[in-house]
Parts: sequence; C-alpha cells; structure tokens
Amino acid sequence: MNIALWIVASLLAAVFGLAGIFKLSSKKDALKSKGLDWVDDFSANTVKLIGGLELAAAIGLILPPLTKIAPILAPLAALGLALIMVGAIITHARRKEPQGIAVNVVLLLLAAFVVWGRFGPYSF
Repeated sequence: MNIALWIVASLLAAVFGLAGIFKLSSKKDALKSKGLDWVDDFSANTVKLIGGLELAAAIGLILPPLTKIAPILAPLAALGLALIMVGAIITHARRKEPQGIAVNVVLLLLAAFVVWGRFGPYSF
C-alpha cells in the first residue's frame, strides 16, 4: 500500500506541479486560449494564487517525506489539493462544464486516498 500511495502522490505532484507552473507563468489570455475558460471568473491574481497553491502542494507531497523533514506536510498538501478540487468542482458546476467536473472528481479521489493513507495506517 505504501508503494501505491507513493505512486499516487507522485502522479498528483506531477499533474499539479505542471498545472501550477503553467498558471504562474502564463497570462489569463494564454490560459483561456489553452481551454481554461474558467479563468474569466477570476482575477489574474487569483489565478496566480491558485497556481502557486498547486505548485506548493506538489512540492509538499514529495519533498518533506523524501527529506524526512516535517513529513506531516505531505498529507496536509494532499488535503489542500482536495480542497482546491472541491472549489474546482463548484466552479465547473456553476459554469455547466461536466467534463471539467469529471477530471476534478478523479483528482479529488486520488488526493483523498493520499490523505487517508498518510494520516491513517501508512503515515510517515
């Protein structure tokens, strides 16, 4: 189970790390042209904040357990990603974008799995 948790955490870190970097390094117009129409609902600073939180969580999923420095940050990072996904689901539901909801539900479930495992029976 520990291996499965590492795989899922690594997958989440890769997805959210890339997404966070993309949001931090791109302007709203560029994000929208890549299919992220939801950025119209938020200010540029809020989009950057979301990107920063995603990148921080991606780092928090992997770096603390690897270095054995404050490994409690890993499940907290996963919890943060789960909360971001709840917000994303609400945003996509409000915009009537079911395909976005489906992706966010999968990511939410993966993050919840890491939260369960790392706070529960397979903590560091």
